[in-house]
Amino acid sequence: MTRIDIKTEYIKLDSFMKLCGMADTGGEAKQLIQNGEVLVNGEVCRMRGKKLRDKDVVAFHDMQAEVYQL
Repeated sequence: MTRIDIKTEYIKLDSFMKLCGMADTGGEAKQLIQNGEVLVNGEVCRMRGKKLRDKDVVAFHDMQAEVYQL
């Protein structure tokens, strides 16, 4: 699992996916989320604006990344 550091209180799911390399563009992230291909903390999440906070885990296929607030 990859740990992604953020300096803010939260980061939106679509932005997080771009930051950690799960999606190349915001449009791609939006499609993946709307198609139900993205899990947040083990559950399907279809909200691209979902606020991710410290210790949240995002999974897409064989990739996993954890939010770590500095």
